[in-house]
Amino acid sequence: MKLPCEQALWYLLPQIRSDLARELIKRGISQKGTANLLGLTPSAVSQYVHKKRAGKVRMSRDYKKNLKKVAEDIIRSKDEKEISRLICACCKEARSLDTSLRKK
Repeated sequence: MKLPCEQALWYLLPQIRSDLARELIKRGISQKGTANLLGLTPSAVSQYVHKKRAGKVRMSRDYKKNLKKVAEDIIRSKDEKEISRLICACCKEARSLDTSLRKK
């Protein structure tokens, strides 16, 4: 039996990081800046952007819409605790959706 947090750690968190990294770069943040904001290495961001990591979870339209707002909030805030809270909120929302852990 996999606990919800274990599934989130292995599937949702990488997907959220990948989606956020791509969204932040679309908004003009550099890969290095994105890495700093998300607490990742620049090479991890590069792998997310080029879809070499994550990308195996199908997310809802509502999640994708919310992710754009979260990206805006991250750019505005740049506060580590606030960014953590925002990412946790994305994870909770994704876990609440029945389809969030279906693989593509």
